[in-house]
Parts: sequence; C-alpha cells; structure tokens
Amino acid sequence: MTELQAYKKIYRYNKQSKIKYWALGIFISALVFMFLPWTQNVRSRGIVTTLRQEQRPQQLNSIIPGKIVKWYVKEGDIVKAGDTILQIGEVKEDYFDPNLIARTGQQIDAKELSIDYYKNKVTATQNQIGAIETGRDLKQSQLQNKIQQLQIKLQSDAADVTAANNDFEIASKQYKRQQAMYDSGLVSLTQLEQRNAAFQNAQAKKISAENKFANTKQDLNIAQIEIAAINQDYLEKMSKAQGEQFQSMSQIAGGQGEVAKLQNQASNYSIRQGMYFITAPQNGQITKAKKGGIGEIIKDGEMLVEIVPDRLDYAVELFIDPVDLPLIDNGQKVQFLFDGFPAIVFSGWPNASYGTFTGVVIAVENAVSYNGKFRILVMEDKTAAKKWPYQLKIGTGAQGFALLKNVPVWYELWRNINGFPPDYYKPNQKNTDGAKK
Repeated sequence: MTELQAYKKIYRYNKQSKIKYWALGIFISALVFMFLPWTQNVRSRGIVTTLRQEQRPQQLNSIIPGKIVKWYVKEGDIVKAGDTILQIGEVKEDYFDPNLIARTGQQIDAKELSIDYYKNKVTATQNQIGAIETGRDLKQSQLQNKIQQLQIKLQSDAADVTAANNDFEIASKQYKRQQAMYDSGLVSLTQLEQRNAAFQNAQAKKISAENKFANTKQDLNIAQIEIAAINQDYLEKMSKAQGEQFQSMSQIAGGQGEVAKLQNQASNYSIRQGMYFITAPQNGQITKAKKGGIGEIIKDGEMLVEIVPDRLDYAVELFIDPVDLPLIDNGQKVQFLFDGFPAIVFSGWPNASYGTFTGVVIAVENAVSYNGKFRILVMEDKTAAKKWPYQLKIGTGAQGFALLKNVPVWYELWRNINGFPPDYYKPNQKNTDGAKK
C-alpha cells in the first residue's frame, strides 16, 4: 500500500507534525493580545438634532380662528423670513365689517366730544356755584347791615322807654300829690284835671315807647332768622349745583373709561387685521402642511405648516442608561456612526476605526426622559480633523460611544464576565474647570 499515490497524499505518514508549534504560537499571540490596550466605552443610540432651540423645526400656528383664503407656498418651498405663507379670513360675525376700525374711531371721537361737553358743564356749574356764593355773601351783608341798624334803633328805643318810664313815674307822683291837695281843698278841680291829663299823656308815651321797643326787638329777631333762612336756601342751591357738578365729573370719568375701552378695541382690531397673513418667522423650508384647499376652517392655535430652518448647528441627542450616567460628564469626547455613512468600527481601538466622527458632550440632563433613560446633548468637536458631514439631516440616526479609560484586554474581558461597570473617571477635568471659571 505504500506504493499507492493516494495513500501517500492522504495519510502523510512520513511527515513530521507541527501542531505543537501552532498551539504555542496561538497561545503566545493570545497572551500578547490580552495585554494590548483597550479603550472602555459606553454605547448608545440617538438622533441628529440642533444645538439651539430656534434652529429646530417649528410649527406655524394660527393665532385667530378663520378660514383659508389663499396659499402662497407649497410643501418643499424655500422661504425667507417675512415671506407670506397663507392668508386667512374671518369667520366671526363681530369682525365682518370692513370699516370696523374706522367706525370704532368714530365712536371714540363721539365719546371724546361728549366728555368735552361734560367738562364744559362742570366749568359752567363751577361758575354757577361761584355766583351763588357771591349772591349769598351780598344778601348776608345786607342783612348784617339791617341787623346793625336795628340794634342801634333798639338801643334808641330802649332809651326812649327809660325816659318814658321816668316821665310816667314823675307824672304819677305829681298826680297823686295834686289829688291829695284837691281833697284838702288847696287846689281847684281844673288844676287836678290838668295834672291828670299830664299823667295820662306820660302813661301813653310810656306804652308807645314800650311797644316801639318791642317792635324793634321783634324786627331784630326776624332779621336774624332771615339770615339763617338765607344760609339754608343758598346751601340747598349750592348742594344742588355741586351734585350736578359731581354727576358731570362722574360722566367724564365713565366716558374716559369707555374711550380707553374703545381705543383698546380699535388697537385689537388693527392687530387682528395684521394676523390675516401668516408669515415665515425665519429662513427655511416649508413641510408638513396640515390644512389644504381654500375655505377650510381653522381654529386658533392650530398648526398650519412646519418650517425647517436653513441655518443649523447640528448636535446629537443620546439616551444613556441610568447605570452609565455617572460615567458621562461635560467635555467628554464621543465617537459617532451616522446612518447612511459607511464605517468600520473597533470600539476598543478608536484610532483604528474608519468613518467615525468626533463630538463633545455639552449638556447632561438631570431628569429622566420618557423612555427611562437620561438625555445628553453632543456637539461637533471643532478641534477634530474630520468634520461632520454637511449632508446630515435632522432626525438622522446616530450611534455613539463615549470613550472612557484605557485598560488591558484581559481586564475588559474579566470585567464583562463578572458584570462590572466600566471604570469611572472624569476626562479633561482641568479644561472643564477652566471653562466653568
């Protein structure tokens, strides 16, 4: 059988085995591989977004309810800030009048004219009050003069009463003596009658003086009462005039309030008319039109279209498991794989990877997201030699891995077998502290 060619080729019985050399080489290579450096990392998926909020896609909403009158753009069009997107019309009957602002202005003018009239009435009432006060003062002066005259007359009448009383007492005494003398027969009856007549005259003068004094005193009381009555009368007139004045002032205040309300309405009407045309707030592309056609009714606050700004500072939002959150810090480097861009990745040897892009962590949220993970925001590393591709679009998928500590391969295998987390440390601590300062 040794002479058969097939036997010689199959069994190779006369060849020396080299398996031990292969085994030794593999063992030495594996041993060397175990001591190669390995970069620990935390992997996560995310999407491309923007660094600033105003650069993200935004909705254009209708501030007022209405109906669509005309579209000026279509989906996919590029617009500039201030370009008209669409025109809407009114659906509320309160705003149908095309001359609404002009008519409101006429109402304001009429109300302001009414206020002017009331102001003139207040001025006239004030003049009337002044005239009433002047008339009252004149009447009071006249009565004061009359009272002074009556007081002087009263003093004169009092003197006349005193003189009449003295004459009466003298005449009375003389009459009594004359009567006694007549009874004694010393004087005649004629003399007695003469003395009696003098007595009667003195008594009449006394009564007349007393009546005159009483009348003067009564006139003085009447004059004083008349002063009080005049004061009361003029007080009523002034109170009535002041009431009319205050009523006019109240009408003025109410009119001014109505004018302010009408001016507010006119301003609102003017601003509302400026809302009939929806304009682009910034440069961008029109997408996601929610309404179509002409005459379709829209509600206030309803989304009409979405605009994607043309100027973007791209960033990537990643979602990190809570167990890996302490390993992430601001300023930490992150490598990315973007969907649609070919790459060959060795996560443990980032320098040997191809097609990856470098980013820097700029924000780590402290609140958990809807998916139970923590959101971090990563921006482009401006110092990296390879720039992010300009073909990126918002919403593009991205896979990132944050680079951590360099360890041997055997340590990384041992850590994964035992389920230990990566080593925790904060990279670029000095630079981060300087940026915070």
